[in-house]
Amino acid sequence: MAVAASLLLGVVTVATAPAASAMPFGHYTVDIPDRYDFHTWILSFSPCGDGCVWVNSRAQPVARAYTFVEQAHLADGHYTFDVDDPFGLRCDNVYYGPTVPTHDVYTWDATALTGALQSSFDAGCDGAPGGTLTYPFTLTRM
Repeated sequence: MAVAASLLLGVVTVATAPAASAMPFGHYTVDIPDRYDFHTWILSFSPCGDGCVWVNSRAQPVARAYTFVEQAHLADGHYTFDVDDPFGLRCDNVYYGPTVPTHDVYTWDATALTGALQSSFDAGCDGAPGGTLTYPFTLTRM
C-alpha cells in the first residue's frame, strides 16, 4: 500500500511540475535603464495555456503611460509579445514633452529573466527619421 501511494505521489508530482523553461507566475519589476522614461514598470504574469502567459502592465506613476494586457508566447526558451504604445518615444522634457507612438516587441529568456525591448517608430522626435531602438531589460520577481 505504501509503495502504491508513493508511486501515485511521484506521478502527481511529475504531472504537475512546471515546464523547465516556464517562468514562475507573479509580479515583476522591469528595469530598462537605457530608455528615456520616468516610469517604474510592473508586469504581472498569469497562465493562459501551454507556453502562454498573460502580461498585465502597470506604470508608476500612471501619468502619460499606456497600460496593457497582452499574451506572451514561449518559443525556444524565450517569451515574446508586442504592443502599440501611443507614448512609446519621449521627446525633449521627459515629463511634459511630446511623445511619438511606437510598436514595441518584448523578448526575454524564460530562465535568466533578461531580454530586449525593440521599439520601432515611423518618425522620430522633431521630424527625425523613423527607426528602431533596442533597450536591454531585466525582470525581477517581487
